Amino acid sequence: MLRLQVDALNAAYAAALDERRFDDWPEFFTQDALYQVQARENFDRGLPLSLMALESKAMMKDRVYGITQTIYHAPYYTRHVIGPAQLLAPQLLSHEGDRIRAQAHYAVFRTRPGDATQVYNVGRYLDEFVQTPAGLKLASRRCIYDSEMVLNSLIYPI
Repeated sequence: MLRLQVDALNAAYAAALDERRFDDWPEFFTQDALYQVQARENFDRGLPLSLMALESKAMMKDRVYGITQTIYHAPYYTRHVIGPAQLLAPQLLSHEGDRIRAQAHYAVFRTRPGDATQVYNVGRYLDEFVQTPAGLKLASRRCIYDSEMVLNSLIYPI
């Protein structure tokens, strides 16, 4: 049942991004959530350098403002394909309640209007979820990407 909830959240997350409902994106997270986009090479070596590291929902909202109001770029569409979640051993973190750890593989495709579709980013999500009164929320999402090259710049969330 829990895996179904995680998969449903991932499907809603992908739909929000692919439908450009960027204001909805931060609502998948807790107030103090971490969102990180990091190369697999750095992750495997334990190096902290990331393409993007947002340390709160407020920082995510600021990113949404940038995406929708200030960043200029050639338009493109994304399509997220997210595999079924694999639940990892749940951990009881001291005085923080139960956290659900999971991973899911993803691929993000990019299509510029009038052009061919390209593979934009491929990797896995390493997530920590918590149950809240509003339902399951992400306490942490680490996007560990396998792609060696990121096409142009990373604008939209992965």
